[in-house]
Amino acid sequence: MGKLRVMSGREICGILTKHGFVLIRQQGSHMVMQKKISESTITVPVPDHKEIKIGTLKSIIRQSRIPSEEFE
Repeated sequence: MGKLRVMSGREICGILTKHGFVLIRQQGSHMVMQKKISESTITVPVPDHKEIKIGTLKSIIRQSRIPSEEFE
């Protein structure tokens, strides 16, 4: 795993959209993205901030099951 770069919430949503996620709703400063897989649904909340902290980004990567290379 390479070094993760600082990203905005909108950039992260763009990557999630590219991998089949859909924006379900936005409440305040958080966007909720979902993807349907076979018998279940993956739900990932994304803060709509200019800079997402690395720990939060790692959590989004883990929840979305997208390879971390996409976020480098």
